[in-house]
Amino acid sequence: MLYANTFAYSKLHANEKFKKGNTNLASKIPLSGVPVSGLEKLLTPLPKYRAKQIFAWINSGISSFELMSNLPRSLRAELDKRFCLRKTSLVSTVEDPVSGAIKLKIGIEGGFIEVVALVDAAGRRTACLSTQLGCGMGCVFCKTGSLGFTRDLDGSEIIEQFYHIQALYPDIANIVFMGMGEPLLNLSGLRQAISVLCETLSPRRITVSTCGITAGINSLADDGPAVRLALSLTSARETLRQKLMPVSAANPLAALKEALLRHQKRHGRRLTLEAVLLGAINTGAEDAAAIAAFSQNLDVVVNLIPWNPVENLYFNGMPLKEPSSAELRRFCAELERHGLKTVMRREKGRGIAGACGQLGGTSAGL
Repeated sequence: MLYANTFAYSKLHANEKFKKGNTNLASKIPLSGVPVSGLEKLLTPLPKYRAKQIFAWINSGISSFELMSNLPRSLRAELDKRFCLRKTSLVSTVEDPVSGAIKLKIGIEGGFIEVVALVDAAGRRTACLSTQLGCGMGCVFCKTGSLGFTRDLDGSEIIEQFYHIQALYPDIANIVFMGMGEPLLNLSGLRQAISVLCETLSPRRITVSTCGITAGINSLADDGPAVRLALSLTSARETLRQKLMPVSAANPLAALKEALLRHQKRHGRRLTLEAVLLGAINTGAEDAAAIAAFSQNLDVVVNLIPWNPVENLYFNGMPLKEPSSAELRRFCAELERHGLKTVMRREKGRGIAGACGQLGGTSAGL
C-alpha cells in the first residue's frame, strides 16, 4: 500500500533496474524499506511473483540473500551483488527482569538509536520504534528532547528496527511510533515504513504518537495512512504547555484541536491523549478540568503516564519529580468525574532506562 507523497521507485531508481551496473557496496540499495509494489518495479524485468517471494524473506528477518531457498542460486548471487538487505546493525540488547521489556541499541549512520519491545499483562508485545536521531522538540520532561536533533531516519532505518525486534520476538502484536524523535516531522520516512508494515499488518495495530504538529496531523487526515493517533498533551493549559513543551508555541491548542477533529472525522478512530504527570506541576483539579474542556467533541481515552525519572531535568529551576500515589489517585478521579475514560500506564522498562521519556543517553546495560 502506497500513500500520497511517499516515494516512487520507478523514478528514484530508474538507473538501478535489475541489470548489470555499478556494484560498489556504498551504492547498494537496501531492500528492507521497499514494499512489494516497489520491489516489482525495482527488480524489473523479473516476474512479479519473485518480488513477493523476496519481500516475504525480508519480512521474516533473514540475514542474507543466500538463505532465500526458493530462489535460484544465480538470482541470489545477483541480488547480493546489486542490493543489501539492511543498512543498520544491532549493537546490543538488555532486558528488564521486572517488566520483561527489552531495549535494543541499533547502529546507524552518524550514531545510535534506541528502540524498545514492551510486554503487557496479557503477554502481548509492542514494538516502540524511533523516527529520528535525537529530537528537536525540547520537552522539559524527556531525555531524548534534551539531546537535540541530528537527522531524520529514512524508511529503511525505521523498518529495520522492527525487523531487529521481530528476530527476537516473532509475535509482535502492535507497533507504536513513540521512540526517539517526532514522527510527524519525518512524514516521508514514517510513511515509507508504514507502507511496508501494512503489507502484513493491519493499520489498526499501528499507532503514531506526536507532541502536536498540527500540519502533520492534517496531512495524516488528508493523505493517510489511516493508523491510530496519539497526542502527547501533558497539559491543556496553554501557558503551562508552552513552558513544558515549546512546540506548543507554534502549534496552539485551538489549532491542534481543529486538526484532531479533522483527523477523527476522516478516519473515525478513537484518539489517545497522553498526559505525562509531573509531581506538583500538572496534577491539580484545574489541570483535569482543562483536559476535559479540550476533549469536548472528541472521542478520546486519556492515557496517564507517571513521569519516569531522568537525572538533570528541571522545571522553573527545580528538579522534576514523580507524582505521589495520592496525586495520581486524585487526578484520575477528577478526570473520571468530568466523564473521561482514563488508563493509568503501567511502568515498563524503567530498570533499563527504556520507559517513556528515558531513551537516549541513559543506556542502562547497553
